[in-house]
Amino acid sequence: MSIMQQSSKAQDRTLGVWFQNIQQGMVKLPRFQRFEAWDRGRIASFLNTIINNLPVGVTLALEVAGQEKFESRYIASSDPETPGTVTQHLLDGQQRLTAFWRSMHNNYEWETFFVYLPHFDRGESKSGSEVEIRCIPRWVNKHQLRMPRWAEEPAQCFKRGLLPVSLLRPGDISTEIDLWLNDATKPLEPADTDPDALAKYKAYTATRDKIKAEITTLRERVTHFNLPYLSLPADTSKDVALQVFINMNTNSKPLSLYDIIVAEVESVAEKSLHALEASLTDKCPTAGRYGNVSDLILSTSALLQEKLPNTRGMIEMDKKQLLANWPKLERGLERMASFLDGQRVFDEARLPTNAVLAVIAAAYELIPDHGDFLAKAEKLLRRYLWSAFFTDRYENTAASRAFADFKAIKALLKNPGFTDSELATVPALNRAEFPLANVDSLMAAGWPKAAGIEARAILAVSTYLGAIDFADHKPATYDSIQKREYHHVFPDALLSEAGIPSYLALNCALITWKTNRMIGRKDPLEYLQERVQWANEDVVRERLKSHLISYDLLSKAHYADLEGTAFKTKLTADFNEFLRDRASLVVAAMTSLTEGNSPALETLWVTHLATKTDNAEATA
Repeated sequence: MSIMQQSSKAQDRTLGVWFQNIQQGMVKLPRFQRFEAWDRGRIASFLNTIINNLPVGVTLALEVAGQEKFESRYIASSDPETPGTVTQHLLDGQQRLTAFWRSMHNNYEWETFFVYLPHFDRGESKSGSEVEIRCIPRWVNKHQLRMPRWAEEPAQCFKRGLLPVSLLRPGDISTEIDLWLNDATKPLEPADTDPDALAKYKAYTATRDKIKAEITTLRERVTHFNLPYLSLPADTSKDVALQVFINMNTNSKPLSLYDIIVAEVESVAEKSLHALEASLTDKCPTAGRYGNVSDLILSTSALLQEKLPNTRGMIEMDKKQLLANWPKLERGLERMASFLDGQRVFDEARLPTNAVLAVIAAAYELIPDHGDFLAKAEKLLRRYLWSAFFTDRYENTAASRAFADFKAIKALLKNPGFTDSELATVPALNRAEFPLANVDSLMAAGWPKAAGIEARAILAVSTYLGAIDFADHKPATYDSIQKREYHHVFPDALLSEAGIPSYLALNCALITWKTNRMIGRKDPLEYLQERVQWANEDVVRERLKSHLISYDLLSKAHYADLEGTAFKTKLTADFNEFLRDRASLVVAAMTSLTEGNSPALETLWVTHLATKTDNAEATA
C-alpha cells in the first residue's frame, strides 16, 4: 500500500529535463523492455502533440539508488560518451521518449522529420495551411546517396516551408541554428549591386528574424512541454516492480506472452532473454525461416520441461530451467531447421503445420550427432513430419496433440531398440485413428497459398522431389522459392468459363513466370508456352515430371474449337483425369515419405506408368 500511495501522484517533468537526464545517462531502460516499435505515423503524431502543447499520458519510472535492480540499456542512440549515475529505470514511456530523443537528433535511417510552416512555403502551390510535423521518407539510390537530396539542403527545405525538427532540440544549439539559417536564406540575400539593395536587404533581414523568432517559439514550447511521471521508490522489490510493469503495459497496449516471460526471466534469473534470443538468431539464422523465433523458443522450452506448448504451459515453465535448457534449445532449433531443409520444406509460407516445429526441436535433445541411432531417430522424425502433413492430426487442438506426440516420440527415443511395431504409440503414426489422405481427399484440397495443411502438403511433396522451375530449369531452394509464384496448371480463365473450381492444390505449380501478361482462355500447354522460356519436349517433360504433372495429359487438353456442352464435358473429364493422375503420384510419394523413406522421382513415375498400363489392360 505504501508503494502505491507514494506513486499515485504524478510528478511534473519538462521535456528539457527529460532530454538532459537521457543525455547524461541518468535514465535507462530495463533490458526486459521491448525495443522501439512506433512507426513514422505514431512518431509524427506524438511530435504534433508536443508542438501544439496538448496533454499526454504519464510515464512510469523506478527510482534507482546505488546498484541497479535490473540489467539495463540506454534509450536507442542515446549512449553517453561518459556514462553518468543512473537515477531512474523507465518502466513505461519508452516509445514516447525514444521518439522524442531520436527525432530531436533526426537520426532515423529511413525518415527525416520536419515542422511545416505554411507562411514560409514558397512552392508553386502550398501543401497545407496548418503548422504541423511532417515525415519525409528516405532511401538510398544506386550511387549510395541518401534521397531525396533536397532534404539535406537547408535552402530547398526552407523553400518548401520545412524546418528540421532537430533545430527544436533542448540545450544551447544557437550556432547550429545560425548555420542552418545562413544556408536556408542564402538564396534570398540580395547582392550589393542589386537595384534597391537596401530595401531588399531589409526584407531579407526581416525574413531571417521572423523564422528565427518562429524557431525560438517552437523551441520554448518543446523545452517546457510537460511529460509527467509516476515514480516507484528505490526500495521497491523487483517482483513488485515487474508486476506493476506487466499490469500497466497489459492495460494499455497488451504485451505478448513472450514479453511477460522476458520480464519473469529477468526477475528470477537476472538474465536478459532478449540478448539470448539475439545470440540464438546469430547462431541459427535459418530457424527464423519457419516462424517467429520468440514463439519457437517458448513452445520448444515448454516441451523440454514436459509442459504443453501453449499459453498455460509456457507460463507454468520454470524460468530458471528455461535458461538451464538453453544449450539444448539452441541445438534443437538449429537441427530442426536443418532437418526441415533436408526434407525440402523451406519456410513458414510453405510449411503445412507449425505444430511440428517444437516437437522436432525438443526431440533432438535425445538424438546424437553421429552414429547408427541418428539415422534411426531421424527416420522416426520423417515418419512423424509427413504423417502430420497428410493426416488431420493437427487440424484441431494442435498444442495438446503436439504434446502427446512429443511424449510418445520421446519414450521411443529413450529406448534405442524400439521396433516398428511400437510406432503406433505415437498418435500421429496411428493409422487406425489418423489415416493418411487418399486420392479423393487430395483432389478436394484447396489452394496452397492459404493455410490448409493438406494443400500445403501437396506442394511440399513437389518441392521435395525437386520442383524444377519452368523458367530457369533450376530445382527449388530456399532462395529460389522466394521468387516463385503460385500458378494454375489449367488456366483459371479456362476453367472459370466452364464453371469449374480452379483453386485446387493439385492444379497449382510453384514456378517463375517470364511475363505477367494476361493469357486468357488458353490450353494448358499453350498457356505455359507463352509464360515461360520454352524448350524442347524432353526438357518440358522433365520439368513437369518434377512437379508430378503428366505432359501427356496436358498435351491432349485442347479446347480452342469447342463451345457449350462439348467444351464443358471434355474440359471436366480432362481436368478430373489430370487431378486424379497427379493425386495418385502424390499418394505414392506420401506413402513412402510417411514410412520414413526417401522416394526417388524416376521410381515414382516408372511405377505409376506401369500401374496405369496394367489397369488399362485389365479393363480392356
